[in-house]
Amino acid sequence: MIYLRRFSLPGVGQEANFLARNFENKRTCYTSRYPFGVFLNRAVPTLELEPITILCGGNGSGKTTILNLMGEKLGLRRGTVFNRSSFFGDYLERCGAETAPGFQRAKENSRVITSDDVFDYLLDLRYLNENISLRRRELLEEYTDAKYASFQMRSMEDYDRLRQVVDAQRHTGSRYVRDRVMNDVVEKSNGESAFAFFTKEIQEDGLYLLDEPENSLSPKLQEELCSFLEDSARFYRCQFVISTHSPFLLAMRGAKLYDLDRVPVQACRWTELEHIQTYWKFFQAHSGEFC
Repeated sequence: MIYLRRFSLPGVGQEANFLARNFENKRTCYTSRYPFGVFLNRAVPTLELEPITILCGGNGSGKTTILNLMGEKLGLRRGTVFNRSSFFGDYLERCGAETAPGFQRAKENSRVITSDDVFDYLLDLRYLNENISLRRRELLEEYTDAKYASFQMRSMEDYDRLRQVVDAQRHTGSRYVRDRVMNDVVEKSNGESAFAFFTKEIQEDGLYLLDEPENSLSPKLQEELCSFLEDSARFYRCQFVISTHSPFLLAMRGAKLYDLDRVPVQACRWTELEHIQTYWKFFQAHSGEFC
């Protein structure tokens, strides 16, 4: 499914003309021109988007910048803030986005997902687990006190205490605690929890901009995420624009790749990417050690 058909950045002439007219008016000792200049002289074409489109390139190539521009241009939800300068809005006005008729219907489900979102989710899980553990200890102390209490009901005001004593005497400590506290959040590794975050957040009928989703994921979980994204695009009417270094994600079936390190920027096969070639040469050099 395609909700965003095309996305374009300002041309070199647009950037130069704007900066010549406005840079002195906005400049302070703390002001950056960002994102003006990030793609200058890189000849970035209008990006023609597929159900899965991948932006690849080295650090500083502008992958995350393009995702942020797309998200802001389309008004997509996001959980965390991102760096922007006083020139960001001016640059954004000069970007172009062509959406498909189904975009407005899908916009409610669509969002930008970054590494910071995943990190915040992992922190929330840790905080929740710590509080559950604290509550469990409190209930075990309550259970011990109630089970061996010498108690006699004297009025209706003692009814709650009576129930507590009876429950403690009828049940084991673990059953007493389990009945009073929510089931523990399953203790998972950061990678497993990060993978669960993506499967929870990505719904049917949505456009998702994913910024380096492989962070925190083991190679095996990256393969599982790859399968999940492929199935979501194929069967559940999702569209993805992804920035990534992961060879597992780069090799997704049917994905269109833009290499932002090339001049001019252009679509390519994943095996042509410089860092993939580096991996390939490394494993070739050590091929004799695999046996």
